[in-house]
Amino acid sequence: MKLDRRYRTLDKYRFIIGFLALPLLFYAIFVISPFVQAIYYSLTDWDGGTAANFVGLDNYQKMWNDDRFWDSAKTSLSLLVVAPVVTLALGMFFAYMIMAGGRHRKGQAVSGVFGSTFYKIVYFFPQVLSIAIIAVVWMRVFSTRSGLLNGTLGAIGLGDLEQAWLGGEYNLALFATLTVLCWSFVGFYVVLFSAAMGAIPRDIYEAALLDGAGRTKTFFKVTLPLIWDTVRTGWIYMGIQALDSFAIVLVMVPEHALKVTPVFLYERFREGQFGYATSIGVVLLVVSVVFSLIIMRVGNRDRIEY
Repeated sequence: MKLDRRYRTLDKYRFIIGFLALPLLFYAIFVISPFVQAIYYSLTDWDGGTAANFVGLDNYQKMWNDDRFWDSAKTSLSLLVVAPVVTLALGMFFAYMIMAGGRHRKGQAVSGVFGSTFYKIVYFFPQVLSIAIIAVVWMRVFSTRSGLLNGTLGAIGLGDLEQAWLGGEYNLALFATLTVLCWSFVGFYVVLFSAAMGAIPRDIYEAALLDGAGRTKTFFKVTLPLIWDTVRTGWIYMGIQALDSFAIVLVMVPEHALKVTPVFLYERFREGQFGYATSIGVVLLVVSVVFSLIIMRVGNRDRIEY
């Protein structure tokens, strides 16, 4: 009897391994292998050719003493902290308005605003555009001389508020980058959070209404706890997007105004400092992993089943 049980267990694991072997092989080749190679090349003086002499931690020491790296890191970390908070807050607000912000209709505990389906399409529209196209369009919006923003301010009599949004002060360029970054991704989170809110049983909302809870209290006491796993996942994803922001800054912002770490990395590649650039990439990888672990740890709470 025990022997038969062992054979059944062995057959089960053979079946599982048989299905997982090929996907894990592809994952190892196309995901794990590049990471391992990147870590190796970050310890060399590789210039893009065949020679790659081992130099140990020299690239990391150079990075530590490079003020240009720290300037770019300050910008990237600022976006990493602010962009997810703003984007997810807007995404949850718009999603809640679409799903539960309308007037109470007959036979429905909660209902979205009028035209909610249309709003989903509008919010999601930036996701179908190339990030390079988005950067070019917003570059024209923020243009000092012929930009839509300064032109509008001048037309309505607020010419004193006109600014050199991209080529002037660092804070203005950072604000412009943050605006474009949030605008680009907020639609994705509107759809994501709308789907999560749509999965919440209406009976729960009915119970909250019977207890006298308003929309604000219902959101913080009912909706947010029930979609928290989705929010946490979105926070990690948006943080990684904010830490990148390569195309937006490279295309939209002049070099002297603002620089993020991925752009600094790209410039080192362009100069032929492949080993140094790869070490910067490894640091970005470590920061992304640490950020994800922090969000998973800090945002961890008891799972609510419904």
